[in-house]
Parts: sequence; C-alpha cells; structure tokens
Amino acid sequence: MIKKEEVNTIEELTNIYLAKKSEIKERLHEFKRIWNNGNEEDVFAELVFCILTPQSRAKSCWNSIQNLLDKNLLLKGNTNKITRSLSGVRFKYKKAEYVIEARKLFIINGRISVRPKIKQFNNKEKREWLVQNVKGIGYKEASHFLRNIGFGENLAILDRHILKNLNLVGLIEKIPGSLSRKIYIKIEERMKEFANKINIPISHLDFVLWYKETGEIFK
Repeated sequence: MIKKEEVNTIEELTNIYLAKKSEIKERLHEFKRIWNNGNEEDVFAELVFCILTPQSRAKSCWNSIQNLLDKNLLLKGNTNKITRSLSGVRFKYKKAEYVIEARKLFIINGRISVRPKIKQFNNKEKREWLVQNVKGIGYKEASHFLRNIGFGENLAILDRHILKNLNLVGLIEKIPGSLSRKIYIKIEERMKEFANKINIPISHLDFVLWYKETGEIFK
C-alpha cells in the first residue's frame, strides 16, 4: 500500500515540475551550450566545481570557481593559492590537490583539453572513465559534471537532497551511509523507473527534487 506521505510528495513534485518545467529546460540548454560553445576552461571549471561539492554548499563552491577564474588561478594557481581561494569549501586543502591532479590529467600539449579525453565515450563510459581516472570524483560527482556539460539525460545525481526524497517516496528504505558502484546503479535504476512513472525525465527530476529542498534552480 502506498503511504499518504508518499502520495503527497509525488503530488508536490508534479506541481513543482509544472511550475518550473520551462526554467529547467532553459538551464539544461545552458549546460549544453557550455559543451558546444564554451572553451576548454569553461568545461574544466564545471569539473572542478563538482570536485569541490562533496559535503559543501553548491553556491559556495561556485563562488570559489568564480574566484579562481577572476584571479586566473584555475589553470595556473598552485595548491596554496587555490586553497586560499576556496572560501566556504570543506576539506579545501585536499580538494585543491585534486584540482591540481585533474589539471595535470587534462593537459595536452601544454593546454587544458577536457573534450578530447572524454568525447570518445558514451555517457555511461564517460562516467566510468571519470570515476576511475579523476581523483575526488565518485559516481555522484561524475554524474553532476556530465549533467552540467549537457550529458545528463540518463544519469542520476544521488546527493543527500535526492536520497532524502527517494526515501520519502518509498524508493529506498533508508538513506545509505555510503554509495558503492553497485548501490549507486541500483538506486539510479529505481529513480529512472520512478521518473518514467510520474512522467518527469530523470534529468529534470533532479532539478525538481533540488527545488523542493532549496527553493531554487541552480547547478
């Protein structure tokens, strides 16, 4: 039997989607434009943003990205300078090291080049490659990055907001303490089924759930 609170939550999600659908579509178009029209630094900035986000507020992380770009540190700053620019980001020294490592990974002939490294794969292969090769990137962060450059059609970003609501609608019995690959894929598949059931694309459902928790459409 479906619980009353599950029904109420589904109804709330549907109402949010009806109200925010056009805004969600526009945001996804903006992300596609980053890949299609942005430069390599723009794409790398999205990757670094996702490296910064674990256990930190998304807005603080994006403000830090803007700070790095303004100071010309994203591609040239050392660990100490990057660390000092990560205001409001938890574990910032370790994350600054991850930024340096990611930068090294994507340097080709002295220039940052993210697209050539990942465009050879399909979406799920992209995610696997990122998880296996970029320090500080797990399945959530890789999915987030791919969504933010226009490749999130069939990927779920299982952050704490999403998991909380998947629990509320009965898709998961409890919020897992950690997400192995097996658990991540299992919950992602359930979320896809749920998205189909309530007629909201999974790439849109992430924004709906985020809006439900934060009251805004962000990144």
